[in-house]
Amino acid sequence: MPITAVIVDDEPLARKRIRRLLQAASDVTVVGEAADGDEALRIVDEQKPRLMFLDVQMPRMDGFEVVRRIPEESRPLIVFVTAYQQYALEAFRAAAVQYLLKPVEREPLRQALTRVRELVTARSNPSLTAFLERVQERTAFMQHVAVKSKGRVRLVPVDQVDWFESAGNYVRLHVGSERFLLRQTMNGLEEKLDPTQFVRIHRTTIVNVHRIRDTRPVSHGDHIVVLHDGTQLQMSRAYRERLDGSPP
Repeated sequence: MPITAVIVDDEPLARKRIRRLLQAASDVTVVGEAADGDEALRIVDEQKPRLMFLDVQMPRMDGFEVVRRIPEESRPLIVFVTAYQQYALEAFRAAAVQYLLKPVEREPLRQALTRVRELVTARSNPSLTAFLERVQERTAFMQHVAVKSKGRVRLVPVDQVDWFESAGNYVRLHVGSERFLLRQTMNGLEEKLDPTQFVRIHRTTIVNVHRIRDTRPVSHGDHIVVLHDGTQLQMSRAYRERLDGSPP
């Protein structure tokens, strides 16, 4: 299915790079370019593109404001493009399809287009679209965590996270043998996680309940939570009822 696209970036070289990379995608046609938000809104109104590559930081109107000003019924699929990885979480809150770091590379762009094609197909099928909307209603909690890995933004499914650990102004994700840092507070993160899957067991710790092997009592009402890989985490008395329903 043909995909019309618009490229929005205040840097001409950045627009040129994306256009050049898109030449390898025979089903994608660039119908416009914009250097600012006002021009982007005009092109969307006139061309009704299916896809928008949108820079985050632009003068006068940033990418997030551009998205907010487009009526939802005519909003194209959004792929944010930026040199700053710290906007990833806000980008996905704005329902971005993907988040690409500058300079845009061929493989991340290819992966983004694969996702775009899936969504274009879903939008053209009313029954499939309705199904996806029902799924989204049931999955209101955070499904992925955007973290920086080897200079790129990586999406980690939250159900792959063993446990979260407070690390100053950051949260450290423990995913098997891998570790990632997320700029987030524990309280803010806890609100976004499904409480049936993730439980806070300590002021500094949130654990995936599917990773717990057993718990062991220690002194003063505290417990040790043992994960399947042998990791031992402290569960304070104040949080014990959240895990097993016992009074503190």
